[in-house]
Amino acid sequence: MRLLLVLGALALSVNIAPLRAAEHTSDSLETVKERLTSGEAILVDVRELSEWEEGHLKGARLLSLSRLRKGIPSEELAKILTPDKVIYAHCAAGFRCLETAERLKRAGYEVRALKPGYKALLDAGFEKAAP
Repeated sequence: MRLLLVLGALALSVNIAPLRAAEHTSDSLETVKERLTSGEAILVDVRELSEWEEGHLKGARLLSLSRLRKGIPSEELAKILTPDKVIYAHCAAGFRCLETAERLKRAGYEVRALKPGYKALLDAGFEKAAP
């Protein structure tokens, strides 16, 4: 069983490696909070709508990776994102935000992927949005 888990993890890392040119930001969570509070940055949740509906962070905007993969016209993307601000992307475990960051960087946005996922961000003091 353990061998199957190791092989599965290895196969997963091989399959997503080409998509992970982006790296997680080195910005501290305190810096992220300060930039969000000051309006220098926005927070983008790249999880799926069903995950978002189960709970999301206050002030976050939803842009699921699956939607981004399907393609979004630049005008529509500009309505969700703010081109002149730093974009902090997060997901559930820190992987989908890497691909999102890479895709959005190619579109000209300044994106920083957060390694902590949704639950870890809550634990770090980010506020949950009201239902």
